[in-house]
Amino acid sequence: MTTMNFATALLDAREMAEADRLTVASGTSVYSLMENAGLGVAQEIIRRWAARRVTVLCGPGNNGGDGFVVARHLEEAGWNVRVALLGSRDHLQDAARHHAEKWRGEIEPLTPRAIDSAELVIDGIFGAGLSRPLEGAAKATLAAAAAQRIPIVAVDIPSGVHGDTGGNLGAVGAVLTVTCFRKKPGHLLLPGRELCGELVVSDIGTPVDVLDRIVPRTFENDPRLWLDALPRVHQGGNKYTRGHALISGGYPMTGAARMAARAAARVGAGLTTIAVPAIALPIYAAALTSIMVEPLAVPGDFDDLLHDPRITAFLIGPGAGVGEATRVRTLAILATQRAMLIDADAITSFQDDQSTLMNAIAGPCVMTPHEGEFKRLFDPTGDKLTRTRRAAARSGAVIVLKGSDTVIAAPDGRAIINANAPPTLATAGSGDVLSGIVLGLLTQGMEPFAAAAAAVWLHGAAAAEYGPGLLAEDLPDLIPVVLRRLFGA
Repeated sequence: MTTMNFATALLDAREMAEADRLTVASGTSVYSLMENAGLGVAQEIIRRWAARRVTVLCGPGNNGGDGFVVARHLEEAGWNVRVALLGSRDHLQDAARHHAEKWRGEIEPLTPRAIDSAELVIDGIFGAGLSRPLEGAAKATLAAAAAQRIPIVAVDIPSGVHGDTGGNLGAVGAVLTVTCFRKKPGHLLLPGRELCGELVVSDIGTPVDVLDRIVPRTFENDPRLWLDALPRVHQGGNKYTRGHALISGGYPMTGAARMAARAAARVGAGLTTIAVPAIALPIYAAALTSIMVEPLAVPGDFDDLLHDPRITAFLIGPGAGVGEATRVRTLAILATQRAMLIDADAITSFQDDQSTLMNAIAGPCVMTPHEGEFKRLFDPTGDKLTRTRRAAARSGAVIVLKGSDTVIAAPDGRAIINANAPPTLATAGSGDVLSGIVLGLLTQGMEPFAAAAAAVWLHGAAAAEYGPGLLAEDLPDLIPVVLRRLFGA
């Protein structure tokens, strides 16, 4: 997945400004871009609401210019429109001034009084480039709209949501957000995603080929990124050609490894083995059928498994226990330089000696921490996208920082934000199933960044397939349903 599909690219504020610059350089005027942006917002509003009293809140920059265009098109469609401007009309620049002059109605100061009797509010105050806290009249007016439960439509992004990070700088929630050309990271990262409401991307005439010059490094998770690399069953293949997964199983916590094993098998691993302490053999064997269980009677038994060339990928962590034994086993697996996934207890086992783990990573490796585990190994400062990228660069592993807005980052700086995970995944054991899906894809030879992204998406899609009442153990059996749909079978 060295070449990414730009259809799902996410553009930060700098990249979006560059896209606009390149578009203007190619012959499209900045006035036309602003006209197209505002028209797109107006059209989305008209599709959803009948004409009503609306107040358009305009800021001093380009977002405010878009707002003037929205106001003009809504009035032309027969709406009762008020326009309120933050600051002086004389301070508007270039294109924003041009479109403000095309608005023939009154322009009043932006204060909470401007939304009196409004049935819909259009937030065109600030866009994705805002990096300071929302304050003054802008904050008070949007807060008043929220308090009165007046629906808000955001132009580009709700004012006060940081476009690059999703951070809340004082925003209130919109019911609809209309952005241009491509989404921004802040549209998908929390809490920004929840503040955007319904999100629509409008085509304003930006040529797609500007992305070839920008070369985005951040993407929304989508099958278009990895579907071509997703392993498929072929005529003439057999269980050995589909790879052999090995999981280090723990005791007395046995459920985590068992769920991971079933997920690995369901996603296509040809063989799946759990290596377990001899005392735990009856528990694992009684609960598993197609999954093989290998008892470890003496310390050298696990090392013997590591030397088996038929094992193509490893997983350690779920239910493994925190301590020296897990540390030693993790380092032994890493020494094989074969594909592996490090999760849960295996991550925590290195919390007092992070450098030993980082220095040992030489082969294909994925780590799947939740926020608590992440803090035990990596610098927790900064926004989620930045710190996940930083952790991947430091460790040399693909990092999957789990959550409702899971971020997958590669050591080379590419990152993917996942947005298809339903809240029902917040249940015990779901992370173990995710580990198993990643393992199953690694086992079949999928490269780590693509495998991690595909696994996270499949995990979310499987949960959505089930709906309310989901238990983690339900997830593996839903994977074939999702795969069937993806493959069109």
